[in-house]
Amino acid sequence: MRPAYITPDFLKTFISAALAEDAGEGDHSSLASIPATATHRAHLLVKEAGILAGVELALEIFHQVDRSLKIEVFLHDGAAVKPGDVAFVVSGPARSILLAERLVLNCMQRMSALATKTHNLTALLAGTSVRLLDTRKTTPNFRLPEKWAVLIGGGQNHRMGLYDLIMLKDNHIDMAGGIEQAIIRTKEYLRAGNKTLQIEVETRNLDEVKEVLRVGGADIIMLDNMSLAAMQEAVALIGGRCKTEASGGVTELTIRDIALTGVDFISVGALTHSMKSMDLSLKAIA
Repeated sequence: MRPAYITPDFLKTFISAALAEDAGEGDHSSLASIPATATHRAHLLVKEAGILAGVELALEIFHQVDRSLKIEVFLHDGAAVKPGDVAFVVSGPARSILLAERLVLNCMQRMSALATKTHNLTALLAGTSVRLLDTRKTTPNFRLPEKWAVLIGGGQNHRMGLYDLIMLKDNHIDMAGGIEQAIIRTKEYLRAGNKTLQIEVETRNLDEVKEVLRVGGADIIMLDNMSLAAMQEAVALIGGRCKTEASGGVTELTIRDIALTGVDFISVGALTHSMKSMDLSLKAIA
């Protein structure tokens, strides 16, 4: 279930930086109170229903902290969980378990919340061909785990960053002098640089949709904060000439009606920017 962008180099760099941020010169609480030779066991206890995510990442954290730690996994990424479930048991040097504890929980609690939200929204799209997309509205330096969590929850990653798809949003269009100028310059830029990036153009009304179609060159047209009627009319206007993405103010109450307008994708920034972490804890056991 690990996507290609979760590379060994990324994991090593991310975990090292996170541990350095947390431990600094050392975990003085554990160094002061726990004998160096002490060993113990702890389990990851689920305290809230949802979709579990971050187990694979937790294993990497434990192993980077201390290769001698042993982890017995009972529930894997993507598992539906309920209060009282135990995801895994970790055993080994007590100081090492405590050093890894907070980083493991911080990652798993957030990733599980994202996977749960994605799963719930995706379920509302059942019977349609619409795919749920995430956005760039992510936590700095934690984007890749958040996008990983979206995949675990059944969603699809949109562009990873500014580098892998051209998205001409309202500010680009306004600052370029209009849709036509923005698209023409973009096509010239791609041609000059021999690049094959797709072009997505954000539209705010039907007139802008018509303008994008007149100029041509867009692979995806974003329908931003449009009414259901306007989206349905836009899909009919576009007529399959390019893909369509609905965006803006999508909730559990509106997502299915949006899907029924005929769009190809629905993007939801709230998947990654407005989540309450799932309640998980790592507890010492005998």
